[in-house]
Amino acid sequence: MKAAVLAEYGKIEWKDVPMPVIEDADALVRVTYASICGSDQHVFRGQFHPRTKLPLIQGHEFVGVIEKLGSAVKGFVQGDRVAVDPIYWCGKCPACERGHWPACNTLKLIGIDSDGGFAEYAAVRDFMLYPVVPGISDRDAALIEPYAIGFHASKRAGVQPGDTLAVYGAGKIGQSIIQAGRTITKNTVFAVDVIPGRLAILTRAYPDVVAVNALEANPVEVIRERTGGRGVDIAFEAAGEPRAIEGRMNPVREAIRSIRGGGKICVLSLGDNEVPLVLKELIWKEGLLVTSRVSHGEFSEAIEHLAKGDLRPDAMITAELPMRRAQDAYEMLEREPEKYLKVLLKNSW
Repeated sequence: MKAAVLAEYGKIEWKDVPMPVIEDADALVRVTYASICGSDQHVFRGQFHPRTKLPLIQGHEFVGVIEKLGSAVKGFVQGDRVAVDPIYWCGKCPACERGHWPACNTLKLIGIDSDGGFAEYAAVRDFMLYPVVPGISDRDAALIEPYAIGFHASKRAGVQPGDTLAVYGAGKIGQSIIQAGRTITKNTVFAVDVIPGRLAILTRAYPDVVAVNALEANPVEVIRERTGGRGVDIAFEAAGEPRAIEGRMNPVREAIRSIRGGGKICVLSLGDNEVPLVLKELIWKEGLLVTSRVSHGEFSEAIEHLAKGDLRPDAMITAELPMRRAQDAYEMLEREPEKYLKVLLKNSW
């Protein structure tokens, strides 16, 4: 089969590789669409080294058709369309003993810790499979994984109907959070970013979202003014590796300053940089700071809301290329982040 192989950091080769071998509890999935995640870009740059081992077939957001099933797989048949939840856990650590898979001490993802979906075929475990219902295109189904992250973050933060939200970072995950949150609350949502193009992509689909360019305005002041001095119920931080702005605070601290008394902050960014905080700003509000990582079965919610038309994948998909042009896709994302948000890779069958 053919695959987009990360041969060295920054260089992907479209080449022949052996067909994956499946075990009894595996399925062989013929990949139709895959999506490039922000984490994929970090891997591409070498920022996950030494965790990632080269050569590597990336891709943990993908959809396809079951080509072959292992003898122990139940509930699926050849030809079923499936989305793939890429995480696998140890099952033995304290978090796993409590069924809290995202907090597993040795959590791994296909496409990062093992070969993934940027190929014609991928071998996955049966517990990773979610059926894609009729009415959802393969193209849209490629976004089920990031949408599941948005729903998981909303669950971790406890979003309720009527809540006001602020999302720091309007990139891939930030927009997934906004879209997931919009299925729960119809109240005011603020989106904060330093890339005008990302805010424009968002507001074209959600004109009622209050977009704040943090290079032009202080988001804390805007949020305070628009909420009558109250602050939002929940602020999410999904800015990734934030750009330092002279005279301004980091996004986590600004999120803390954006919430009402008794409000919540949910942090998702996985950068290695230190984040200075003044904890009394949180303590005075008796605010709650939680974190969110990957998803925990929210694929089902994502699929349900996609099928109902509650989500707007067109607001996130900004380009589609053949899988063989994966190198070009990464270069587009690196070169023009203001223009490209979600770039999909397609196999032509």
